[in-house]
Amino acid sequence: VGCDAMQIFAKSPRQWLGKPIDAGNARRFVHEAHDAGNSKIFTHTAYLINLAAPDDVLWERSIDALADEITRGRVLGADGVVTHLGTHPTGESDEATARIAAALDEAFYRAGGPADSTTRLLLENTAGAGNLYGRSIEAIGRLMRACENQHSHLGVCFDTCHGHASGIDVSTDGAWDALLSEVDAQCGRGAIKLIHANDCMFEFGSRRDRHAWIGEGTIGIEGFAAMMRREELAGVSVITEMPGEVPEKDEVNIALLKALRMGQV
Repeated sequence: VGCDAMQIFAKSPRQWLGKPIDAGNARRFVHEAHDAGNSKIFTHTAYLINLAAPDDVLWERSIDALADEITRGRVLGADGVVTHLGTHPTGESDEATARIAAALDEAFYRAGGPADSTTRLLLENTAGAGNLYGRSIEAIGRLMRACENQHSHLGVCFDTCHGHASGIDVSTDGAWDALLSEVDAQCGRGAIKLIHANDCMFEFGSRRDRHAWIGEGTIGIEGFAAMMRREELAGVSVITEMPGEVPEKDEVNIALLKALRMGQV
């Protein structure tokens, strides 16, 4: 489909745990992915994980699952493991922040510590429905600062659809200036390590997470052109997560993003 970066699930996203990845298979996968032109590989954690869960049983299970995902990412030599942060009755409160920070610290410990791996754990922003944690850049930054021992092993995965739906403007050059300045201030300079480039079916600030093809949603083509013009993002990989039929949905959207990168649209 023409991609030069890829994101995969390292096991079923609807299961807590899975069979360990065979080291030989992992080496072959990485070799063939790179041969196909994919210079960057990312994994995404299971949807079941809730690092903010007030229920101790679910919280412990989520920590085990995240530790497993970190281990899988390291076996695959992934550049990043993307995770959602979960939901808490108090939303993005200090209580929720402390709960998630403790879960992240414990997950790294259960995965064998930070190790000498270059695989980062990437915290993804959310569209903000209900009490999901990660709607605001301020909350993600607060969480990263609370994880002082793991800070150098963390990064941000910014999803454009989620941001737009949560009320973060990404539609113009000026909007991207403001967003990147806030990320630098709250999360650290260059904290964004991956972008999920998805247009949004619903209106700005709707808190409704429905992805659309590039230029066919309420962000619009100019928002993605502005994103591609940002020098600060020149080394950041971009992943699409589109509805539609394989391989057309990927071929069309990747080709359009590459054209925007080259200034041809």
